[in-house]
Amino acid sequence: MAIADDSVVLEVSGTIKWFDPARGFGFIISDESGPDILLHTNVLRNFGQGSVADRARIHVLVQPTARGLQAVKIISIEPPETEGVAPISDLADTPPEVLATLPFQPARVKWFDKSKGFGFANLFGQSGDVFLHCEVLRHSGLADLGVGEAVALRVVDGRRGLMAAQIAPWERGGSDSSGSQE
Repeated sequence: MAIADDSVVLEVSGTIKWFDPARGFGFIISDESGPDILLHTNVLRNFGQGSVADRARIHVLVQPTARGLQAVKIISIEPPETEGVAPISDLADTPPEVLATLPFQPARVKWFDKSKGFGFANLFGQSGDVFLHCEVLRHSGLADLGVGEAVALRVVDGRRGLMAAQIAPWERGGSDSSGSQE
């Protein structure tokens, strides 16, 4: 069996085929075709995320290994295409341009149940819960959240109380209100 050459690094763009946070890995489909690329949870965590949504766009550095191509560093992740439709009806009345001007606020996940499709978070320094919907999570490019996970939220006062309009990795909280991912 040949040993992989650690000096070979390729830059690849593609789409998330699937990612399972419980199993700790998933696969990327390269835009250039070829074999699927392994995406390990540690590489995703080094980027500041614990999950990534299926069909999200991703730009990575990969290395060939004895078992195939493997992502070693994430350069960028973009949420899946949404065709300009709000992720849930509660957000349909607010134009995307207005949502994009809201600041990211640091928060911690109180609980999130993917099978139920929702959960709640608490904003730092504020009382009360912020509703987290799984479709907002998916439109934000994430697939799941863990209890106690630190996140950044764009929050609106919806028909039923505070709700997340966008969910981002923790590093966004309080530092970037523009919505661009570095």
